[in-house]
Amino acid sequence: MRTSRRLFVLSAVLLALTFSTVRAADSKNVEGSPQAKAYRALLKAVAAGDFDGYKKSMTKEAQAGIDKQIKESGMDPKKGMEFLKMMSPTDLKLTGLKVDGKKATLDATGKVGGEMNKGTISLEEEAGQWKVANQSWSNKP
Repeated sequence: MRTSRRLFVLSAVLLALTFSTVRAADSKNVEGSPQAKAYRALLKAVAAGDFDGYKKSMTKEAQAGIDKQIKESGMDPKKGMEFLKMMSPTDLKLTGLKVDGKKATLDATGKVGGEMNKGTISLEEEAGQWKVANQSWSNKP
C-alpha cells in the first residue's frame, strides 16, 4: 500500500515537472510559432493603418464585431485604425503559448498608454490560417 502511494506521488511529481518543462520550452519558441506570426501580422496592419489587412488578420466573427463597432461609433475605418494604433501595446514580449486543437492563447506583456500591462490574445484556426479572435490587456497583476 505504501509503495503504491509512493509510486503515485512520484508519478505526479514527474508529470508536473514534464509539463513545466514543456511550457518553459514552448515559451522560448513562442515567437516562431504560427500563432505569434498571426498576431504580429495584425499589429503590423494596425501600425500601417491598413484596415483591410487588420480585418484579414481577425476571425470572421471578430470581423463582424469590428464592422459593428465602427458603425456604432460613427468612426470611419481610418479613425478607427488611428485609435487602435494608439491602444496597441509597445515593447511587446510574447511570454507563453497554449494550443488546443484549432484554438490557441498567447500570453504577452507590453506597454499600453505607457503603463506595463499583461495581455491575453485568443486565436483560432480558420481555413488553415491562424486568426486573432480577441485580445485583452490589463495593468492589474
